[in-house]
Amino acid sequence: MAGVSDKARFYLERAAPELREFEEKEIFTKDEIRALVSKRSDYEHLILAPGTKPTDFLAYVEWERSLDRLRAKRCRRLNIRSSSSHASQARTFGIFERAVLKHPGCVPLWLAYLDFAADVKATKRWRRICTRALRLHPTEAGLWALAGRRAARSGDMERARAHFLRGCRFCTREPTLWVEYARCEMEWLARVEAKKKGKGVRKGVNVMEAIKATEAVQEGDTIQLDDDDDESGDEDELLLPDPDAQVQGSKSKPKVFNEEETKKLDQSPALSGAIPMAIFDISRKQPFFGPAAAEMFFDAFARFGDVSCQEKVVQHVLAAMEELFPNHPCTCSCQIRQPLIGVGVLTAAFPKALRESLTRLKGALERTNDRTTLASKMVAWLDTVLETEGLDEAIKTVLEHTKRSLKESTV
Repeated sequence: MAGVSDKARFYLERAAPELREFEEKEIFTKDEIRALVSKRSDYEHLILAPGTKPTDFLAYVEWERSLDRLRAKRCRRLNIRSSSSHASQARTFGIFERAVLKHPGCVPLWLAYLDFAADVKATKRWRRICTRALRLHPTEAGLWALAGRRAARSGDMERARAHFLRGCRFCTREPTLWVEYARCEMEWLARVEAKKKGKGVRKGVNVMEAIKATEAVQEGDTIQLDDDDDESGDEDELLLPDPDAQVQGSKSKPKVFNEEETKKLDQSPALSGAIPMAIFDISRKQPFFGPAAAEMFFDAFARFGDVSCQEKVVQHVLAAMEELFPNHPCTCSCQIRQPLIGVGVLTAAFPKALRESLTRLKGALERTNDRTTLASKMVAWLDTVLETEGLDEAIKTVLEHTKRSLKESTV
């Protein structure tokens, strides 16, 4: 079996053609190239030695990327256009591959690998990496959320929903993925309403057709559940469910929306917040559900002031909290902040809404079953409001007085 030095020499020799290019084009001097070889040799011996850590691989990757940035900067200065970053990217991918093979259980390593693939726009490779990571860590909510968000950003909401739904089957111990799914649906509603108002739609284009166009299928972002993808020659591929997929061999063309179907789409329950509310209702049956999880849903929905159904969705969550946890600090906190949802801090409507919130605060402090926790939550909330630049001095005085009173009440 080859030793560490032999393996290190093997990987170093693979970089020799690139080093010769550096010398021929005078991108680096001979002394600098010797220093590069020495540094790369140190990293190779480090990651090939027994007992290596994921941080060693990440440090090696960062050094390779900084070297490539330096190469690109010198090429621009010397007006050298024939040098590219392909060799450096291939080497970095190789380092990541060796890293995840040696530490397959390290989720931060997989996330760094995915970030690099996204940075260099290697879409198909990102898909394969994400597939492998999800197969190894099916209960990791962050990976499912990453896959779903990438599909949503590319405009393919159907596939994004498929990713989130599949992930929610595995991630039933924490609310992170469920809240992220609900947030993604609210973002989709915000985009739909922006399209309906004509924002981002060219003249002469039907608004509802533009909305449907936001859900265009992006082939490169399909997450496949096989390791080797098309490079292996294996045709038996397991795919995440694709609601838009056509039957194999079918020659039917995509459905064209006429006026009647467009009206149905406009009146669809999905556009009135039915999906986010359904996600919340199903989450109530999960082991993780509690006051804190419900408050996470409330906070996620409260940020979408530009969605017309926001009030309905927020009230739906708050009603469930009042029914299940009437005097819990999380419920009281949501009740206090509800009047200020969708109201800008610097708008004329803010003082009136703040008056209602402070009235609710006084009543909540009297009936809550944990006065100290509620007071700490309110102090943290008031601090975020006080950080707003241009806040009226009178409002600032009231908030600071309320903050002092809360602190004194907990002493």
